[in-house]
Amino acid sequence: MQTILAIETSTELASAAILRDGQMIIRETTGVQTHSQSILPMVQSLLAEAGIGLAQCDGLAFGVGPGSFTGVRTACGIVQGLAFGADLPVLPVVTLEAMAQACRDLNGTGEVLAILDARMGEVYWAQYRFDGAAWKEIVAPTLSSPAQVMPLAGGSSPLQACGNGLSAYASAFAAASFAATGLPAIMPHARQIALLGGVALAQGRGLSAVEAQPLYLRNKVALTTAERAAKVSA
Repeated sequence: MQTILAIETSTELASAAILRDGQMIIRETTGVQTHSQSILPMVQSLLAEAGIGLAQCDGLAFGVGPGSFTGVRTACGIVQGLAFGADLPVLPVVTLEAMAQACRDLNGTGEVLAILDARMGEVYWAQYRFDGAAWKEIVAPTLSSPAQVMPLAGGSSPLQACGNGLSAYASAFAAASFAATGLPAIMPHARQIALLGGVALAQGRGLSAVEAQPLYLRNKVALTTAERAAKVSA
């Protein structure tokens, strides 16, 4: 059986999980400013509870984005470091697809519109359809205003909307048919990152540490220290 270590830090909730022999162990904490300090202790705690070393994992999954610029970069950097040290494949999982999986875990839906608050009056969103074995991307991850969220028809099951974008821009979505049954509490989590990472590993979609890159969608949001210094001195 596979052993997948997963981390997810794209939102204010940081989570980590180990999926081993069909069993899931989870750790989580809130506060985006502390993600870089909290993730490694959570990973160490998970490995200790599972009674394994990092090298005994089969793959390392992480929420590749979209989401918080700093959070996504943190997850990618930590996973790259762990993968280099243990010579393990990296399994990037799109956060919006993880939200779709969370909806399916909750109510069995096969048609999901995932909407994540991107701040600055915008949302990250994507539409997914479950084909019986895996999620199919109907609308690719997109950054837009709430008014531009337009899911495509054609699914065999009712559309389930989810994510904090629904509540962050409730007035903008008030007239949308999908809003009435929306699940704004559904957010990216390491539980679904681990599950989808396991699927990716089984399909041979693992990457080397150097190949793993964040999915930002939005250009520069957080300036590096050097960039801030250059801006001040200009």
